[in-house]
Amino acid sequence: MSERTLTITLQPDWQAALRAAGRRAQAASYQGEVLNFESAGAFFGRLTERRWELVRVLQGQGELAVRELARRVGRDVKRVHEDVQVLAELGLVERTEGGGVLCPFAGIHIDMEMRAVA
Repeated sequence: MSERTLTITLQPDWQAALRAAGRRAQAASYQGEVLNFESAGAFFGRLTERRWELVRVLQGQGELAVRELARRVGRDVKRVHEDVQVLAELGLVERTEGGGVLCPFAGIHIDMEMRAVA
């Protein structure tokens, strides 16, 4: 597997999302990874504009120290460290053995649809 991809979905029915992930895991080839949120509020509550900026800066850069990441985005190291912790919990970034952080995904797709409730 050379390039990892991530699809972020908005699916209130977590059981359906889990079944779909199980089907993808059964595939013979790599189907990408999925991160599901149950609501738009949950999505936007966890993935703020500043956290997305960190992901954007990390994508394709390899391992960076948190201090270097903070320098590149012009933010306080402590706040960047806090945001990196949230992103690592979600699986959008990974901590390295050397203490750095990296974004393992070559591509991230957000699949979100809003419909009127009937």
